[in-house]
Amino acid sequence: MSNMTTVIKLLILSLAVLLTACQQGKEDLASYVAAVQAQQKPNIEPVPVMKPYEKFSYSATELRDPFVPTVVELAVIEDEPIPEDNGIRPDQHRLKEALESFSLSELQFVGTLEKDGISALIRASDGVIHRVQVGNYMGEHHGEVLVVSETELTVKEIVPDGANRYIERESSLSVVDVN
Repeated sequence: MSNMTTVIKLLILSLAVLLTACQQGKEDLASYVAAVQAQQKPNIEPVPVMKPYEKFSYSATELRDPFVPTVVELAVIEDEPIPEDNGIRPDQHRLKEALESFSLSELQFVGTLEKDGISALIRASDGVIHRVQVGNYMGEHHGEVLVVSETELTVKEIVPDGANRYIERESSLSVVDVN
């Protein structure tokens, strides 16, 4: 027990020494505080007074509710003439050929091959070269190959015209130089 009391006495004595050591050497701090207090203080505008909230009472209950849709009279639409069906339609039951997954702008006519008639050699955008003959289909718009020559390939496409009808248009691919 005497060991414990000795430890406590030493702690109290060291604490007293530490506290007295902190009291010396504060002259520089006191001079700095005096210099800061001597400086001119800037003028700060006071915080503006806030207007109190004014309660609004809606008294126009007999007027139309702005959140209910109004009844709008629609103009009578005159019967538009139904366009005549021109009979042009793509064959939806025909099996698609490999080149029909590409648009014509993605295909290049690179040459011809003369075996069992003249065939066109078409390079697709994926780099694969396909052999095409008259009667084959290519392009996204059901394009049927009509004519193959050494310099040009002619295709008849069936394109929608926007009025639930189709029209036929001819497109052509010219041979490109592969060198």
